[in-house]
Amino acid sequence: MLIAVLGATGFLSSAVVDAALAAGHDVVAVSRGNKGEPPPGTTWVRADRDDVASLSSAMAPFLDRIDSVIDCSGFTVEGAIAAAAVFKNVPHYVYVSSISAYRNWPPGPIRGEDDELAHHDDDLTQYGPMKAESERILRAAVGKRLLAVRAGIIIGPGDDTYRLTTWLHRIATEEWVGVPAARSQPIAVIDVRDLATWMVTAAEELVIGPLNATGPAGMCTFGEMLEACADAIRSTGLPAARFANLHDAELRAAGVRPWTDMPFVLPGDVAHTVWQVDTARARELAVPVRPISESVADTWAWQVRAALSHPPLPAVVRELTERRAAKEMAAAAEGASA
Repeated sequence: MLIAVLGATGFLSSAVVDAALAAGHDVVAVSRGNKGEPPPGTTWVRADRDDVASLSSAMAPFLDRIDSVIDCSGFTVEGAIAAAAVFKNVPHYVYVSSISAYRNWPPGPIRGEDDELAHHDDDLTQYGPMKAESERILRAAVGKRLLAVRAGIIIGPGDDTYRLTTWLHRIATEEWVGVPAARSQPIAVIDVRDLATWMVTAAEELVIGPLNATGPAGMCTFGEMLEACADAIRSTGLPAARFANLHDAELRAAGVRPWTDMPFVLPGDVAHTVWQVDTARARELAVPVRPISESVADTWAWQVRAALSHPPLPAVVRELTERRAAKEMAAAAEGASA
């Protein structure tokens, strides 16, 4: 097959290129070149995928031979308009959309792919409405040949989103790390390599329609993910931080920003539904889900090699953590002397 990968050098798109090459396919890698060059073995074309003329000119030599497009760089409505104009006749189109395309997420839950998407008259500069509108534009152009992959949280080697890697960095560099006291909240994620490999298979098999592409609800808890981070760090000979338990009320009172200051962490009244995403179709189509421990360990190994830098710990989180750590050490000392 000849597969055109839009993006080609980003977190997910580079994994798609690797998976397509490993499967023996010919790959046309389409990127602006801002993140370096795609790997050897690809045919690299430089184009602005948001510009019809640029994309059309770059893809002209390949259009009559492309078997599938895997679009990993759809971040504007203009990009969807350009791709719809250029690729309207391709046999198959895979668009990486998002769980955020659903109008009622967050807080969710999402009961299936038929749940309502964001509307055309919502703010299309926002990520979720943009993804929903892009799906509509591409569906109007390619019809039933569209596979809309509504991805959840993607983790794994190469992750530059500063979500999982933030926790790994904190646990590896701090003596104490502030974490939610309630860590039994189930979460669901998908490894970038699993999603990329499956999308290449979907291109081969011409899978179509919308799909919630993430791990099954309850695949692990937030606490299990943190323990996997600590285990991965210890396995490389480094000490792992101790956890200081921070309660929802004190996080809220101190003004800690959910998700931003503490990735994956949401207020309790949202957290119990936001991870409830129906993935029955993904399971039927055998979208793989590897153990969280494997994804975390491989991410840590990559993070060390890449020398990934992180911003300083937010002052409010550090203050709460130090206060809680002092209380827990005092309690432990009192218990030992009793």
